Amino acid sequence: MDTLSRLEQTIATRRAADPETSYVARLSARGLPKMAQKLGEEGVETVIAALSGDKAELVGEAADLLFHLLILLGAKDVALIDVLQELDRREGTSGLVEKASRTQ
Repeated sequence: MDTLSRLEQTIATRRAADPETSYVARLSARGLPKMAQKLGEEGVETVIAALSGDKAELVGEAADLLFHLLILLGAKDVALIDVLQELDRREGTSGLVEKASRTQ
């Protein structure tokens, strides 16, 4: 089992924990809009870190982004394997071709 799969399982377990002792439970209790907002904030922080040129900061923000993405996916009952399978489906397809297929 890889790191993201283990993290996905940990998040699923912590979602049912006490919001007083679990960040995941607390964020989940605040609802989907707050989870989405937090993911957006982490995305912006990742972009800022990428532009700052500081590799360590970018690594940390990217980890935060993946963590919050997994929280949001779990809240919507979307398994990581579903996302990975979609990436597998797209493998070998030009990004321009794939994007054009979604806009039609």
